[in-house]
Amino acid sequence: MEIKTRPGTSEPTVREEEHKEEEEDQPLSPAARVFHAPEFNCYVITVIGIKRKIEPDVIIEGLNQTLVRHPRFSSKLVNNGSKDRQTQRWVRTNVVVEDHIIVPNIEPQNKENADAFLESYVSNLTTVSLDTSKPLWELHLLDLETSDAENVAVLKFHHSLGDGMSLMALVLACMRKTSNPDELPTLPYQNRSSSRSSRLSAGSRGDSRFLWLVMVLWSAIGLVLNTVCDALEFIATAMFFKDTETPIKGDFRLRKSKRMCLVHRTVSLDDIKLIKSTMKMTVNDVVLGVTQAGLSQYLKRRYEEKKKGGEEESKRNLNVMPKRIRLRSALLVNLRPTTGIQDLADMMAKKSKCRWGNWIGYIVFPFSIGLRVDPLEHLRRAKSIIDRKKNSFEAALTFILGKFIVNSFGVQVAANIINRALSNTTMSFSNLIGPIEEISFYGHPITYIAPSVYGHPHALTMHFQSYMDKMTISLTVDPTVISDPHRLCDDWEESLRTIKVAVQERGSGPVSR
Repeated sequence: MEIKTRPGTSEPTVREEEHKEEEEDQPLSPAARVFHAPEFNCYVITVIGIKRKIEPDVIIEGLNQTLVRHPRFSSKLVNNGSKDRQTQRWVRTNVVVEDHIIVPNIEPQNKENADAFLESYVSNLTTVSLDTSKPLWELHLLDLETSDAENVAVLKFHHSLGDGMSLMALVLACMRKTSNPDELPTLPYQNRSSSRSSRLSAGSRGDSRFLWLVMVLWSAIGLVLNTVCDALEFIATAMFFKDTETPIKGDFRLRKSKRMCLVHRTVSLDDIKLIKSTMKMTVNDVVLGVTQAGLSQYLKRRYEEKKKGGEEESKRNLNVMPKRIRLRSALLVNLRPTTGIQDLADMMAKKSKCRWGNWIGYIVFPFSIGLRVDPLEHLRRAKSIIDRKKNSFEAALTFILGKFIVNSFGVQVAANIINRALSNTTMSFSNLIGPIEEISFYGHPITYIAPSVYGHPHALTMHFQSYMDKMTISLTVDPTVISDPHRLCDDWEESLRTIKVAVQERGSGPVSR
């Protein structure tokens, strides 16, 4: 039905009223409802290092002009008086930004050991739920000079507001270049080289055309087989297929405390790019390979500590780890058609529409744990696995399957299945691309960005965030399982140095497989 306004009046049409009501009252997406299940109550925390003293009034004014104009950040969660999560809805509300800003009073003695205080402060945030009577986000402004920042801002969101990539894109859309306060941050151009099939198709004649058809058919067969195998593995993982019980695999059923520990470490992105260029890989390939090497070194040490006889025993037995360790990670994959920072900035400025929500799938990535004579073998194995995973619809399949289960069997069943599947793996992993030049947070220049996630059943989650010429590694750990996360950071950094040296020794020529 469509009824227009009467001539000469400004009364809204029925269509306009319906549209307005639709904007102000929306049901939660299936993924958002899962993120509110007790077994899967997830939050995103992002620690932002600031180069100068924070001015809260300036940031509050900036938030009023940007973030709170986004529908999800100006809507509260309403259950309509029912415990059934199927009835949960986002309802627009008037946002008082000051109610979401926390400026703690930090005692002088805590400022003397600022790094430890920051870790303790962020860890304490993981034990406190957000107030559902207002939009599910808050910002902590800490007048705290740490080893790598003059002051610190901590953003906390509920994961139901959106997936990590969308939330980080939205945060970046609130920022501007320090060199030009009117310009949005610039992300590195992702150069997708043309595939072998496209090169052949450009000049496909005779034998070349036949070869191209054979390659396309072979690729299609591989895609189907890989997808079927990955689907079966995911089903088996949700039912019974468990990872090896290693010193970094937690058991969410035995957890007595909800407290998580969050730490970060910043390394040179140029070192990663050097390895990437020499080995003809992507940054993500290199990060996965170095992570595999770092985890192998860390586990070696943990097994040595368990081994009786200490150092003397480890000298006689250089490899004290089990020969075969099944250690898999859930790699988060963004499935949404690309939404640029400019689109999100326009949405906040002009209140226009933009694709939003949790559009994430999972890839189960098996790390090949073990000590290698050639450290570059970690890179080759990681690249081989991820290349095979790219030729599969695994991520899309997990997203579609999750949505189907929620709609057909309810949120609780979906949460239990996802929770069980993740708990049978060991860790989570994600890698996000950041700005290539210095940016500011409402006039406050940024030194680093360290995003993290907690609430899912993993004792270890690793996030990687690039920014300028740096890569920040964020670890979220269960301290009852991994009590020394800084040592894991040390092993990751040492593995990066070892691989870099090996790459430099081999020069820029082709590396044999």
